[in-house]
Amino acid sequence: SETMEKKPPLNGRRALPSSNSNDEENEVPEMEAFGLIPRGFNPRDYLRVVDINMFKEPHEINKQQHRTDKYYNPKLIVRRGQPFQIQIDFNRPYKPETDQFWLEYLIGRYPQQNKGTYIPILVGDVLKPGEWGAKITHRENNSIRLSIMSSATCIIGKFRLYVAVWTPFGILRTHRNSATDTYILFNPWCQQDAVYLDDEKEREEYILNDVGVVFHGDINDIKLRSWSYGQFEENILDACLFLMDKAELELSGRGNPIKICRVASAVINSRDDNGVIAGSWDNAYTYGVAPSAWTGSVDILLEYYSSKQPVRYGQCWVFAGVFNTFLRCLGIPARLVTTYSSAHDNNANLQLDYILDDEGKVDTKLTKDSVWNYHCWNEAWMTRPDLPVGFGGWQVVDGTPQETSDGMYRCGPASVQAIKHGHVCFQFDAPFVYAEVNGDIVYLRREKNGTHVIENIDTTHVGQLIVTKEVGGDGMMDITEDYKFQEGSEEERLALETAVMYGVKKPATQDGMYQPQKDVDMEFHAQKAVLGSDFNVTITFRNKSHNNYTATTYLSGNIVFYTGVTKNEFKKHTFSAKLEPSSSRSFDVVIKSSEYLSDLLDQASFHFFVTARIKETGKILAIQKAIVLEIPALRIKTQGEMVAGREMSVTVEFTNPLKQTLENVTLRLEGPGVLRTMKKEFRQIPANSTLIWEVKCIPKRPGLRKLIASLNCDALRHVYGELNIRIQKP
Repeated sequence: SETMEKKPPLNGRRALPSSNSNDEENEVPEMEAFGLIPRGFNPRDYLRVVDINMFKEPHEINKQQHRTDKYYNPKLIVRRGQPFQIQIDFNRPYKPETDQFWLEYLIGRYPQQNKGTYIPILVGDVLKPGEWGAKITHRENNSIRLSIMSSATCIIGKFRLYVAVWTPFGILRTHRNSATDTYILFNPWCQQDAVYLDDEKEREEYILNDVGVVFHGDINDIKLRSWSYGQFEENILDACLFLMDKAELELSGRGNPIKICRVASAVINSRDDNGVIAGSWDNAYTYGVAPSAWTGSVDILLEYYSSKQPVRYGQCWVFAGVFNTFLRCLGIPARLVTTYSSAHDNNANLQLDYILDDEGKVDTKLTKDSVWNYHCWNEAWMTRPDLPVGFGGWQVVDGTPQETSDGMYRCGPASVQAIKHGHVCFQFDAPFVYAEVNGDIVYLRREKNGTHVIENIDTTHVGQLIVTKEVGGDGMMDITEDYKFQEGSEEERLALETAVMYGVKKPATQDGMYQPQKDVDMEFHAQKAVLGSDFNVTITFRNKSHNNYTATTYLSGNIVFYTGVTKNEFKKHTFSAKLEPSSSRSFDVVIKSSEYLSDLLDQASFHFFVTARIKETGKILAIQKAIVLEIPALRIKTQGEMVAGREMSVTVEFTNPLKQTLENVTLRLEGPGVLRTMKKEFRQIPANSTLIWEVKCIPKRPGLRKLIASLNCDALRHVYGELNIRIQKP
């Protein structure tokens, strides 16, 4: 019977099927005959390749010069647009007059020269910067050393290498040898690369640092925790390349950081493409890991790479942490950014409506918009040749699923510079990001006849602080100015008008209608509060007028998700405040732990609304504030000496602060280059008792490293600990 060769199905539009997998290969003939081969032909008479040395060890020249020595991967890894060395051993000395050979780099199943997936390289005399080429740098006995230059716009991925030798009767090739596979990455050190970054300190931070800091909490109480990116750990590079295959990005588009960021922002979340992480914001994480329990990206990426199924569960900092690993791993400079008070679920609308009822209480059923205490996204650094000059540099990319963009859950890249100046006409998703950091909160009162009356507008609450980790340290760097002009400045007005001109929707307030109470100020303060204890909140009125006023004041305390969505109201308190002319008055309200503990969520977040109606004028003052409780930390200690290659001991300790026993507690501990993630379950930790967990490990790499731990159970989440350690050279 005939064996049919499996042909791809016919397609009237293209001769070849689309090529979007780095994993697939084609058969490459070892002898490609030009015609009939004469009987006496013996390939052994011609130049033959005996061995190829790739200089691929971490201490050898290639990985050192290309700054890829940290990758835990045995193959050659180089950055594009920069020369690297290989050595070819032939069966006899190479004679340039008569011998002719060339190199071939192939990627994917259907290599084509015009798509950049088949790259033949002839040996020449000079290397042109940023273009494919090779030249001989050294000849000795049967060996030659080659310096090879890759193109600065080359595809990012894993290439197969063949050496081809010309004979009069056909081409002889080396056989397929995976040991000579070569990974080619982006090169922020190369001026012709689209991701070129000119500051060495920034390159070390945004490409080579494998741990980072996530800022969370809220604007009045900023909290931070470390995150292990682990972009150099074993199999992570292959997992990141797999993400591009999963997203079905054409191989020919993989040299373009704009395209890679856009498809990655969709594949990081599992909505509509079975991507890496399934989001869950409902405080119930059955059959999965609670978002707060992850300490880094490595476990998530490796689980996805092996199971090909979304990993449960993530929230914004988890999406952003994994996205950051992906970008840094491929060589795109990236950082994780936190916006406090992010107007998140917007449809590029600059107004967030909070609906009040007759008494001035916020009606949670009618109020659909929410302000997130904080939201994390990423910035990636690249030129934007698709936009006018001046919009390159940092670009917002966001892997958290919120709104669809061109029919998929993805966001960006959007130029930070374009957002600041209101030029939101430039792709991708700039209006959405502009509204996230620039919305107004409008308090509307619902009249009996169903119409809404504007009672108060807060123009400064949203996007008031945008931060990232500082370069070279764990501190916070304020980058709000990159996104917006000074509140109330002329430039800010202009940027807003520009954004509105390009289609951002501005609230239609009838200026004549809305006149706020200008002569009374209301402020709200909360005591630093520790989880499990009582605390005070204070409402202060300042009457700047010569009138006596009475303020009917309503305080509502709500337990909220960090997304600003209310779970329930746990505190109601109404009082009447007599305000004397030209004076201030403060009122304290006690919040008891018994009122909030039973319903507390993940991030121990409260949201207080205070509304006060001035009896004499009928006007309403409104204020809202988020509060995050102090959560006790884990303590990490080490014993004895810490030397690469020798066993060391790490201890994690935790004291239960609650008046109840903690059940089914999971501890996690990880540290890139020191230990793979370890997990331990504890059935119970009684109130006020201390748990101690000791772990032995053998650190791989010397230098300054970080250990990161988390504790998680239903009653208590977001418990972290970290420790900086120095591993000595053996």
